[in-house]
Amino acid sequence: MSDIRQTIRQYIDDNFLLGARDTAYADTDSLLDLHILDSTGVLELILFLEETWGVKVEDAEMVPENLDSVAAIADFVQRKRATAAA
Repeated sequence: MSDIRQTIRQYIDDNFLLGARDTAYADTDSLLDLHILDSTGVLELILFLEETWGVKVEDAEMVPENLDSVAAIADFVQRKRATAAA
């Protein structure tokens, strides 16, 4: 799981913080509340998840519970991968 979190965090740092490397956030912090992600960023993130891990994010799954923090995103990807493998 930590590899998934690390990959997600690296993607967010590279694509949304744009050089603001001193922006500190925990894995459980809300990316929306911190204004790291906006609605367009969420769509970009979803595309990244689908391309990187081969998961399909359904419309009903595009909710903060799944996509609002590094921890939530990693948990979501793990669940989707486990479901696909079953």
